[in-house]
Amino acid sequence: MKRSGATSYQGQARGFLLPSLALVLLVFYLPVLYTFYLSFTKYNGLGTPQLVGLHNFAEMFSDTAFLGALKNTTIWVVGTLVLPVGLGLFVAVLAYGFRGSGWLRLPFLVPYALSGVAVGVIWSFMLGSGGALTQALQFLNLPGTELRWLQDSPLNTIVMVIAAAWQGVGVNALLFTVGLQSIPKEPLEAARIDGATGLRLFRHITWPLLRPSTTVVVGLSIVNGLKTFDIVQAMTQGGPARSSETLALTMYRDTFVNSDYGLGSAVAIFLSIVTVGASIIYLRRQLSLSSNSLGGGK
Repeated sequence: MKRSGATSYQGQARGFLLPSLALVLLVFYLPVLYTFYLSFTKYNGLGTPQLVGLHNFAEMFSDTAFLGALKNTTIWVVGTLVLPVGLGLFVAVLAYGFRGSGWLRLPFLVPYALSGVAVGVIWSFMLGSGGALTQALQFLNLPGTELRWLQDSPLNTIVMVIAAAWQGVGVNALLFTVGLQSIPKEPLEAARIDGATGLRLFRHITWPLLRPSTTVVVGLSIVNGLKTFDIVQAMTQGGPARSSETLALTMYRDTFVNSDYGLGSAVAIFLSIVTVGASIIYLRRQLSLSSNSLGGGK
């Protein structure tokens, strides 16, 4: 009786799981497999895809626009690591322990409530030809009025990274604040008794104890930098002459604008491999550092 009852419960559990598994298979795995298949074909959305082997990947790496998008994506990854992560950490540490620190973080959190498209529209208004920034510089007789913020490369990519940083500082500050609040007070108090204060206290005690939060923030920033699309599409559409494209925008243009589904799928597969590979390498390194520190502690 017990065995039959357990078997019945297992059968019911499988029955509940099957719809979820079918949904995951339909929404995630099948599109990925189909994209992988299309990357080896020549297909314009009509008729039957024709197998061409590695032709799309060879064409992709010989395309100067793709190489430019690869360079811009690298700038995005570096920029989103340096600016929003660094400024988020600075804001979190500066506000931590002060009364009313939530009000100090609030102005940085408001932009995060906006979509990437909204951020792009706001910054396009400021940085466009004859925009608010240029007019302000002219009114104050300051240099920089001759700069074409969204037309010249790599300046257009750099200012878009700054726009993304304006949006992302707040959430990174919030994540770092949560990490600071989870740090035990005993190590900090012991370090203060030993005379550690200010930057020395942060470098040797606070920063190592923030490693779990740092791992999350940096990991998310790497992925977000690699898949950047919305802000670039809203501000420059990848132009002028595709000079500010990212890999995600190149994938979109090849697939939906040029109707070259094979080449667009090849870019998508390449971007997915890079994103997953970078995430795995980073997480493995963090786990290795954590295990080494624990081993050293023993």
